[in-house]
Order: sequence, then C-alpha cells, then structure tokens
Amino acid sequence: MTEGARARNARICGIGAYLPRTIITNDELAQRIETSDEWIRARTGIRQRHIASEDESCVFMATKAAEDALVHAGLKAGDLDGVIVATSTPDQVFPSVAVRVQAALAMDHGFGFDVSAACSGFIYALSTANAFIRSGQAGRLLVIGVEAFSRLLDWNDRTTCVLFGDGAGAVILEGGASEKEGILSTKLHSDGQFGDILYVDGAVGKQADKAVLKMNGREVFRHAVTHLADAVEEALRDQGLSESDIQWLVPHQANQRIIDGVARKLKLGSDQVVVTVDRHANTSAASIPLALAEAVKDGRIKKNDLILMEALGGGLTWGSALVRL
Repeated sequence: MTEGARARNARICGIGAYLPRTIITNDELAQRIETSDEWIRARTGIRQRHIASEDESCVFMATKAAEDALVHAGLKAGDLDGVIVATSTPDQVFPSVAVRVQAALAMDHGFGFDVSAACSGFIYALSTANAFIRSGQAGRLLVIGVEAFSRLLDWNDRTTCVLFGDGAGAVILEGGASEKEGILSTKLHSDGQFGDILYVDGAVGKQADKAVLKMNGREVFRHAVTHLADAVEEALRDQGLSESDIQWLVPHQANQRIIDGVARKLKLGSDQVVVTVDRHANTSAASIPLALAEAVKDGRIKKNDLILMEALGGGLTWGSALVRL
C-alpha cells in the first residue's frame, strides 16, 4: 500500500481508452432497418458508433484501456492495489471482468470485482474506489467502465439499436491529493420503482439467448434531466461551490438532447461540455471515462480544472462526481 493511502482525497493520475475497430454509420444502419441518418441525428445527435468484433471481448477492451491508462500514468500493473470494473455486459457471469483484467495485466496481488449500475456504473465504481483509498484500504486503484451493448440489442428495433455502441475507458486513482484537489465529492442515488423503464431480461440461464434491452425512451428522458441536475447541484452544494465554478461538464453520453438540457440548467456554454455521443453513441458505463480520456489527451481539460461528471442508468440509478484534475 502506498503512503498516499492515508490522504483525505484520491486523485486521477492516469487515463486510458479503447474503442473497437469496427465503425457503423447511420447510413449503414439505414440499409438494415427502417431509419435514416437524419432521423437518428435529429433525435439523438448520434452519427456513428463503434461495435465490438467477436475477438473484442469486454475483458479485451477493458485491458486495452487499462494498459493505456498505465502508460499515461507512467506506472506498471504491479503499482496497483486492485481493479474495479463497471459493466452491465460481462463476458461471463463469473469470474468478474475485473479479475480477468487482473490476470491479463499479470497482477498476482490485490483484488478485483465488478459493479453493476448500468449507465451510472462508472460513477458508482469511482465512488467505491475513492472510499477504499480514503479509508486506507488501498493506495492506488484501477477503475474501468466497459460495455459491449451491441450484444444486448435487438437489431430490428430502431428505437434502441441506433442508440448504443461499445468501448472501454479507464482511470487510475491514487491517494495523496489535498482537500481541494482530486475527487471532491460523489453522490449516488437509485429508485427501484422505475426499474421497468430501462432493463434487460434473461441474461442468465435458459433465457440468455433472449436477453435484449428494452427502454421507454420518453420516461427515461423525463427522469434524466431532473435527476441529473439535482445530483449535480447536490455535489456542488456539498463543496460550497456554484455552477459558475464548473469549468467542464463530462456527462454520460446518452443523448444530445439530455446533455443540452443538463447544460442549460447549469448555465454552461457548449464550449464547456465534452461531447462524444455523436461518434461513440451511448457506451453506457464506458461513456464518461471515454469522454474524459479524449478531452484530457487533446488538451482541452488541463491540470487543476474543475470537472463535473454525471450519469443516469437503468435501475433507475444516477449520480455525480466533482473532480479537480
């Protein structure tokens, strides 16, 4: 365990990403189902998505993102104390994706487990890892969001199959941050009363071949803008901050309309919002770390910037994280 394990806050010291090789555009989808590029863009902002090939498992994608994050941090797998993976599409019921990644990285120490909170999974995993570090149980942790949602889609249902993509994003958290940097606040919520507006049935056993995503898009949209704005305001209030203190919003990339709605409530300009939904579609638990990796590596997000992340997913689950990089 590193000395930083005793620090009050954890900080992000490495960021990585992986996107599958295959890209499917809206025009290509329009050749398979009754839809069009114009219809999809107008309702979602999406123009293409990455789709995992047979050899690009969740473990494979997560490992690639992890390796990228380790290089970015200048660390080796042996420097990590554990792996936490957020996913709703594990390759196996068990072992977890996390322990498979642990093996792929040749880690013969530490721990690994998965977190299932749908599209909010990365926020949940980040909060969990932060708690481990703040309590002193770990000094440096790898947190990954990875999804292969293309394997849960009904490709004849144009209301859902156009929305999702595959990929993985990763961050490395370590102790040692001061009270005014690193992960300042995380807020988690769920309400099981609304579990049936976004769900997947039959993921195990005899129903496994029938496991497809079902969504009431109108209800999800209605809950998303309200809950996300509330979670964001809660995180700011916890730190005595206001909307004007936010430099970057890195939202879950579900739908351009939802992203725009939250940004308006926070009085943020479009130049303060990281958007990848147009190219990645909705990659569920992978969407926030993928967007964060892009904005950090292209130089938009810089050291000491105040970042707000938020997500809502099936459950319903939702949450936010306030981070000073």
